[in-house]
Parts: sequence; structure tokens; C-alpha cells
Amino acid sequence: MVASLLASRILGLLRDTVMASKFGIQLDTDSYRLAVAIPDTIFMLIAGGGLSSAFIPIFSEFIYTEREEDAWKVFSVVTTICALAVSGLIVIAWILAPQIASFMCAGKTTEILGIPLEVDKIIAPSVTQLGRILLPAQFAFLIGSILLGTLYARKQFAAPALAPNVYNVGIIVGAIAGSRAGIGIAGMAWGGLIGAMIGNLVLPTFFMIGKGGWLKPSLDIHAPGVRKFFNLLLPVILGFSLPSVCALITQKFASMYPMGINTVLTLSNNLMMAPLGIFGHSLALAVFPVLSQFFAQNRMDLYRDQVSKTLRTTIYLSMPASAVMLALAPQIVNLTVGWGKANDADRLPMTVSALQVFSLAIWAWCMQPILMRGFFSIHQTARPVIIGTVMTVVFIAMCWLGTNANLGYLVLPAATNVAAILLIIALFFALEKQVGKLDRAGIVQTLGKSFIGSVVMGAAGYGLFYFVPPHPSKLVLLVLFLIVFCTIGWIYYFVTRKLGMPETDYIARAMNRLQRKRPDAPATP
Repeated sequence: MVASLLASRILGLLRDTVMASKFGIQLDTDSYRLAVAIPDTIFMLIAGGGLSSAFIPIFSEFIYTEREEDAWKVFSVVTTICALAVSGLIVIAWILAPQIASFMCAGKTTEILGIPLEVDKIIAPSVTQLGRILLPAQFAFLIGSILLGTLYARKQFAAPALAPNVYNVGIIVGAIAGSRAGIGIAGMAWGGLIGAMIGNLVLPTFFMIGKGGWLKPSLDIHAPGVRKFFNLLLPVILGFSLPSVCALITQKFASMYPMGINTVLTLSNNLMMAPLGIFGHSLALAVFPVLSQFFAQNRMDLYRDQVSKTLRTTIYLSMPASAVMLALAPQIVNLTVGWGKANDADRLPMTVSALQVFSLAIWAWCMQPILMRGFFSIHQTARPVIIGTVMTVVFIAMCWLGTNANLGYLVLPAATNVAAILLIIALFFALEKQVGKLDRAGIVQTLGKSFIGSVVMGAAGYGLFYFVPPHPSKLVLLVLFLIVFCTIGWIYYFVTRKLGMPETDYIARAMNRLQRKRPDAPATP
């Protein structure tokens, strides 16, 4: 999962690179980012990832207690009901798309000859059109999350690994084709739709059937596990958890700033999300079926140990990511989005500043999916969603106060950081009340030592680039970045090794395995 999500994040960054180089950082790209809010509303209303989070524990319980017939029965009923519900919501959103677009665009301005002009009504039709193209993709995402849930529960990760990559490839191809065919940024929307259908519906269905799964459409709500599924899902639908709506809220408040800010915050947020996907989501997805199995078998000692170890591993891997993003933000932005039409004198430095602010809480965002899966694996969705909803209200209040106080666009990523840190603190102590004490001392120790190693690592990276002449070519910058990145990565490893962090043992074992595989390596006694 780490490898597949790494590929997904790389493709995601390439997607942003292609978008910025083909269309720049201006009103068209702002329109695309705001258009995504229309289908995202569907995703939010029907719980998005909450579908699989509520489904996997129930499906796992049936599978691991030798009730496979009941497992596929609940899958069939849940899929049928959700397919009907999603289809209805898509139709409603299609009708209300102009109103949603007007709300999201409200306040957007641009400057012509130094005079600010309101352009919200000008771009609203484009936002509506793009949003309607993207709407059917939500059927693929939501129903696909249930299909993928059957594979996660049985520890089959091939289709989940491919799904996001196919989606990103679709957007990239659409952006290139759209720019050449004259349909502009609409090509990205069409590419995303096709990629979503193939990656999230066609491929999961193929893999599921190949592993012996079956679907028989049914509305039998009395089937075993169905009521329990909807009882778990209901709090997720009624709540507005911070992780699921953070980007949507940020885009709404970003529309109150001048042209390009929606795109700037999206590009910087996507860069920040790269380590979140590689470390946070991948570890959370991999540990989820294991935690569900431990809970089903009533092995809470193993459960607590697994949660604690996963949190410590996540911190160890994500803290240096924060340091790299903070220290090397100018080089990262230049290499990823500083191409073609994106080479705007104002927008790229703004993206650098936003990324530096976002980077401060990467470690917190990476811990969040682990803690959420901890709740979902014990069949609890109400508690984390209530906590997430409270933090969402706090986040909205911070954004509203900062925007109205004219504190500048960086108040939005700063508010995101504060909300993310408060969220993981609240989730951690709430989970302890349900499962017992986790390894607090070990987690705090990992935080402290990882922070020390990351400070040394970030300072080294900043210092090495300090001596690089300004404005090198892209190729030279890429080579220098890779050299510096590898160097400071080893610095982090050796510093944390000297600090006695047990998390370094995994890297040491991996290096030993590679050493033994070398043809000229001495034989192991």
C-alpha cells in the first residue's frame, strides 16, 4: 500500500504539474478547483470514506467467523441501497449545480489595471459545467469504496493500489488532450470521470469476482449485519468530520481572495498531502483489517500494541516530511509546478509560502487516519465523527475570523494546522477511553526524538541549498534536490539511530536484507 500510494501521490503531483503548465494559475484553474466542490458535496453527504469504514468491520466479522454467506449477503444489500441513494443525490446535485457554484464562487475577484473586479458571476457557469461533468464520478467513488472494502477485509490490496493511479492517469491524459483539442480545462473533468469509472468500478469488480465474491441486488434490510452497518454509518452522515470537509471549506474561503488563490492553496495542499497519502493513509488502510480482526477475536492487548506501534511508525516517517517541506519548499514548488504557464512572478512564491505553513502539521494529519480507523475497527463511528464535527466548527470559525480580519490567505492553512493538531489530541484520549491505555510514553518519546532529528535534517537541507546559485536549470535543480534529499534522509536516520529510536530497526533490517541479496555479499552463517 505504501508503494501504491507513493505512485498515486507522484501521479497526483504530475497531474498538478500538467494542469499548471497547460493552464497556468488563474481563473480557469480556480474554476476547476471550485467545480470539484459540487461532486464533493455528494461525497460529504453520503459519508465518503465512511462507507468502507462502516462496512469493513462487519464484513470482516462475518469472514473471520466463517459466515461467508452472510458476508456477501450484507455486501449485496448495502451496495444496492447505496447505489440507489447515490444516484438520487447525483440527480439532485445536477439540478442544484448552479446554486452550489454561485455559493462557492461568491467573493471571487481579479484585478485589471490595478482595479479589483468581481468575477464570481462570470466564472459560475464554467464551475457549473465542470461540476456536472464530474458528478457521475461520485457513483464510482462511493460504490467502489464498498467493492474495495471486500478486498481490504480479505487483505487483497492489488485493486485498491491501482484505483487512485488509474484516476490520476485519467486526469493527466484529459488535461493534455483538452489543451490540444481546444476544450480547455474541461478535458481534466472528462479524464477524471473516465479514470474514476475504470479505476473504482471496473477494476474492483474484476478483482472481487476473481476472488470468489458475488453481488445479488437486494433490498432485504433484515439481512444479518445490514442494520448494524447503517447504525455505524448514520453518525458519519449526520456529522461533518474535519478531514472530509477541510478542503471543501478551504476552497470556499479561498474564493474570497483574488484570482489564483484557490489554485495556490490546492497546489500547496496537494504537495502537503503527498506524505499523508504515503505514510498516513497507507498505514491506516493496511492496519484497519488487522485491528478489525483483533477486535473480532477479543485480543485487545494485541489491538492496543498494534495501534501504538503504528502511531509511532507514522510519527517517525512523517515528522521528517514536515521538515523537508518546510526547508525545501522553494525547490519543491519549482520542480513540481513551476513549468509552462505556471511561471507567474506572484503565484509561485505564494504557493511556496502556503506549503511552508501547511508543512508544520503534516505529522498530525498522518496520525489522524490511524486514530479514526482505531474507532471504526471497534464498530464506533459516532464518537470520532462528533469530535471531528466539533473541530470542523472550530476550523470554520478560525477561517471566518481570519478572513474577515484581512489577515491574508495564509490564515487558511494556519487554521488547518491548528484544527488538525486539536483533532488528533481529542481522538487519542477518546480512543483510550474505549480500548484502554495506549503507549503514551513511547509515543511522546517518538514525537520528541523525531522532532530533534527533523530539525537537524531540515537545517542541513536548508544549509546545503544556501550555497546553490540562484535560478539553476530544472535538470540541475532536480539532480541537486535528489542529492540533498538522500543526504539529509541519511542524516535523519543516523541522528535518530543515535537517539536510540526503535523505529530505526526496520530500516536497519531492510538494509541488511539488501546487503545479503548482493551477489558479492559474504554468506550468512
